[in-house]
Amino acid sequence: MKKIRVLIVDDSAFMRKLITDFLQEEESIEVIGTARNGQDGLKKIELLNPDVVTMDVEMPIMNGLEALKEIMRKYPRPVIMLSSTTKEGTDNTIKSLQYGAFDFIAKPSGAISLDLFKIKEQLKEKVKLAVTANFKNKQILVRNEKNIPHQIKEYSKIDTYSEKSTTYSEEKRLKDKIVCIGTSTGGPRALQHVLPKLPKDIDAPIFIVQHMPPGFTNSLANRLNSMSLITVKEAENGEIVKKGTAYIAPGGSHMHVIQTGTSLVIKVDKSEIRNGHRPSVDVMFESISQLKNYYKVAVIMTGMGSDGTEGLKRLKTTGIVDAISESEQTAVVYGMPKSAYATQLVDKVEHVEDIAASIMNFIKK
Repeated sequence: MKKIRVLIVDDSAFMRKLITDFLQEEESIEVIGTARNGQDGLKKIELLNPDVVTMDVEMPIMNGLEALKEIMRKYPRPVIMLSSTTKEGTDNTIKSLQYGAFDFIAKPSGAISLDLFKIKEQLKEKVKLAVTANFKNKQILVRNEKNIPHQIKEYSKIDTYSEKSTTYSEEKRLKDKIVCIGTSTGGPRALQHVLPKLPKDIDAPIFIVQHMPPGFTNSLANRLNSMSLITVKEAENGEIVKKGTAYIAPGGSHMHVIQTGTSLVIKVDKSEIRNGHRPSVDVMFESISQLKNYYKVAVIMTGMGSDGTEGLKRLKTTGIVDAISESEQTAVVYGMPKSAYATQLVDKVEHVEDIAASIMNFIKK
């Protein structure tokens, strides 16, 4: 079996040795070289042509962000960032995901430390996943980043309900509306292709679960907010929901949406992890399934596994729901969308750049 060839880029000799030892415990992984900074890393990539690169975010001479931009421009391939959980570290990590990094791993909070052993398995799994990812199409999105429109002025007039009854359409027009989105690996870039295209006056709140550890979702929300006409924020426990606002579940916490009188209220908690995830798409979808007299649009985008599938089933059996899944062609990891599609409950399959238009077509119908 061909081994996954990995280059490690980190300014700490201790970290380079530790990561090398971790990865080489796997028979399927071979560390073919190390580099001390981004500049050195670029030379080694050209020389060694690794399958996957692990990259520290904060380094002297050329940092991880600067190196990542050059890699995406000259030698595109999966890059896994290693990030601190400082404010600057989390902000730069979110930027790296939107510049084209495959994924990231948060370093444990001590200085350099043996605490890194806590993330050993995560590191090995992400390297193995990275080499199977739909990276070619991801690069198309990176190159087209400057062309992302900030508003959709016109929506398709195609009748997406041709097979549904008039009663269905009439009933849907009477209801308040909700959009709920679930995503994981590749999600920050996918969200960048969806949220900035939604109009400021969208007649619905948007609820988002993006699988992330604590400390990173606030940076993600702030960056997406700076690009979007709608408001994008990290959800807070007890806040009253507003239309035209996207609420991102805090990393490490589940997000529930509950009805209190005539208002929707967000509940955030650290209840039991669901299928390895907290936040969980299933938990959010299931809470939304309990809301009566709402028309709902559910979206499942790139990510490993099947989170969101059970929640989608619950949504579909308890109310009026249209579901969108991201296409295999644009999903960085075609796991969550594939699982959703397999239920035969998905109404539209869309490339990521067309998902916002599809959401609006459903809402405006």
